[in-house]
Amino acid sequence: MTHIAPDSRSESPVTVARVLELPDLAAGAPEVLCGQDLLGTPVRWVHIVDTENTGALLEGGELVLTTGSVFRHSHDQARSFFDDIEAAGVAAVVVELVGPDGAFDAEARRRIGSAVDGRVLPVVVLHRRARFVRVTQAAHRLLIGEQVARLESARRVHEVFTGLSLEGADEQRIVDTAAELLGAAVVLEDAAHRVLAFNAAGGSVDALLAEWPARATGEGGRTREAGPAGSRAVRLHTPVGVSGRRWGRLVVPDAGSGAEAAAHVLERAGQAVTLARMAAQDRRDLLQQARTGFLQELMDGTLTDPGQALARAEALGMRSAPVYLPFVLQLEPVPGEDPTGLQLRERAALDAMTAAARAQRLPALAGGLRSGSFAVLLGLGSADDVDRRLGDLLDRADALLDGGRPDAAGAKPTSWIVGVGPAADSLSGAAAGLEEAGRTVEVVATMEVHRRPFYRFGDVRLRGVLSALREEPRMRAFVESELGGLLSSEGPAALGFLRVLLECGGNKAEAARRANLSRPALYARIARIESVLGVSLEDADSRLAVHVALLWLEVGGRLDGRR
Repeated sequence: MTHIAPDSRSESPVTVARVLELPDLAAGAPEVLCGQDLLGTPVRWVHIVDTENTGALLEGGELVLTTGSVFRHSHDQARSFFDDIEAAGVAAVVVELVGPDGAFDAEARRRIGSAVDGRVLPVVVLHRRARFVRVTQAAHRLLIGEQVARLESARRVHEVFTGLSLEGADEQRIVDTAAELLGAAVVLEDAAHRVLAFNAAGGSVDALLAEWPARATGEGGRTREAGPAGSRAVRLHTPVGVSGRRWGRLVVPDAGSGAEAAAHVLERAGQAVTLARMAAQDRRDLLQQARTGFLQELMDGTLTDPGQALARAEALGMRSAPVYLPFVLQLEPVPGEDPTGLQLRERAALDAMTAAARAQRLPALAGGLRSGSFAVLLGLGSADDVDRRLGDLLDRADALLDGGRPDAAGAKPTSWIVGVGPAADSLSGAAAGLEEAGRTVEVVATMEVHRRPFYRFGDVRLRGVLSALREEPRMRAFVESELGGLLSSEGPAALGFLRVLLECGGNKAEAARRANLSRPALYARIARIESVLGVSLEDADSRLAVHVALLWLEVGGRLDGRR
């Protein structure tokens, strides 16, 4: 990194203790009567007051210098003065108790000590005369210098993170920069408190990340909070993401003594991370739109020139290859899922597939087809061992998505269905196979069990043939003649029972078990269906014809415009 701000924690604020150390004030031999624990309170300004009702003139955070001339001779007046000034929120009060002869006023010290007994407000008495004008000048120089340093530090921090944004820095580089600026560990986590990037700032990575999700706390906007019980750590966090779409947080587990300066650095880092994610999203969306449009042109046949197609693919980031394999991936439905959830899953699957191909050094071009599915053209070195390489790719992508564990039978369920078309030696030839791959996916989606990692058209057998005949008028006429009466009079429940019976091959005992019916109820239903259809289901040819008609409906066939 070429530009680096100084350590933010070195810019300590002007506190009560620092003002008491000024030479002109230290010459007065200060004695702290109360509020010793609050000497680290920051001072906003320094005022000299020697009047009653001083609280109305103050705004809070001031260090007040006074000779006590209006209250030093009366315990009640002293108590009233300190009540008034404490209510105004001052940082501390310094009282010079020196008489006209230059001697310390011990009696006044006794009265004031009694009046401030038990207070948390820092009250300091001076045993010798101090030059208040010179004290205020010196203190104000410190305060102004602190404000200038703070502005200069903010400017440098702004320049650093603005530069990172203009350079297109990623999230890890921004986290590294924030950790270097702060001299403290920084963690970028997502909404589920999973660590996306971190920098331990030279400390122990194990100690930083141990049980991180369980230790992560706090929500909402920028927050300062105490660290773990028994520690003096100051924990800071700021959200990342635009308002209403917060996707994570930047966290500093221990900001040290410079928490205020660290909060500013963390906030600017959070803004830079948000901009980096938005810029990456915009670039990815534009690229994905271009890839999808290119695939659509290939599939529609509007782009037929092989040289132009190859040049377009290379311009979109896909290297040429001897063989191209087309396949379509469709996500399994999730009950109750809304369109946004499906879109997010589709994006995650697309990203995983692209990352898996990149990791295996395979050229690939992917684009959306319809909601929940996308097409891929995969470049291979040869047509040999295609199944193994495609299986490895899908396993890698599934692992990136943290795929499911094997079930009791040893099979690993996947969250998608993959249909594969025939490989070709050109992009346009492979794109033509995407239609077959898409049809295969649609057929597989109608099957109750699909454990293969991918399917070809030949794997779906009769269902595949029937799928190709979905729009065939003669097939529609056949189905109407076989099932017409049942469709118009009995409804879905009868079709469901008929399907169970046919899948059992006419075995009534098995059908009764699967349908949870008694034998008399089963026979009554079969008799009713046979009466409506006008055929006997004891006849193997009749069962076959009716079963084919049912399968045609399942793979997407339509009667009278309705499925």
